[in-house]
Amino acid sequence: MPTFCAPDGTRLAYRTLGRGAPVICVPGGPTDSRYLGDLGGLAAHRLLVLLDLRGTGGSAIPEDGSSYRCDRLVDDVEALRRHLGLPRTDLLGHSGGANIATQYVARYPEHVDRLALVGPSTRAVGITVPGETRRELARLRRNEPWFPAAFAALEAITAGANGDGEAIAPFFYGRWDAAAQQHHAAGRPDNSEAVARFGADGAFDPEATRAALTHCPVPALLLAGEYDLNSPPRSVAEFAELFPDATFVVQPGAGHYPWFDDPHRFTATLAAFLDRSGHRDRAGLSD
Repeated sequence: MPTFCAPDGTRLAYRTLGRGAPVICVPGGPTDSRYLGDLGGLAAHRLLVLLDLRGTGGSAIPEDGSSYRCDRLVDDVEALRRHLGLPRTDLLGHSGGANIATQYVARYPEHVDRLALVGPSTRAVGITVPGETRRELARLRRNEPWFPAAFAALEAITAGANGDGEAIAPFFYGRWDAAAQQHHAAGRPDNSEAVARFGADGAFDPEATRAALTHCPVPALLLAGEYDLNSPPRSVAEFAELFPDATFVVQPGAGHYPWFDDPHRFTATLAAFLDRSGHRDRAGLSD
């Protein structure tokens, strides 16, 4: 895997898939980018530059554990852009990675052509998701065979009890079959310190970020899965209202990984949005 040096000297790794104008892709977790795959075939349209967050995948564990904090990971994305020699780039963030991407575009709007936030966490902008919103979405799946155990675990978690986080995994997929179970197992974070420190004190400044987005000239796409308990459509719609130029899309039948649930629909939506950037003739990177 190719690597580059973060501002603090940590060696970070990334993968490239496809050809064409680059899209820097920031995973959630925090974990490495393997679970993103080729984003449902989006690599057939664009060059995906998939970053392994520090301490995950091919990226080194930093000497300073406080550098796992979300706002500091923004510096890693900027270092990657510089390493690639891109004056401007399209940027995609999934789940917790959307917090990084959102803070990046708030800080460096001049370096972003288009911003795509997929199943985005809303912590960076201070939007909270009520437990009842999650339960309401969950009830849409009440005819699924796994529903009783999963819903009981969800109720415990939303009530603040020690519920079984693994038991609610089916809610994050449009279908809970063997392929989904395999995808879930492969994408679980394995760096507990990175997870614990991601949202540490100072990681988010919602008021400042929201103020910056108010004047952000970058076109944004915010895509939510119809069944996504992590990023409910209602909350993502509220997020989209913070941008002057935003497109909000709900992908039917999808959970937290819409490219996995319906790759053709997902790819068509993302490719159409990104190809409107007017940079299709921009020189791509070699993979």
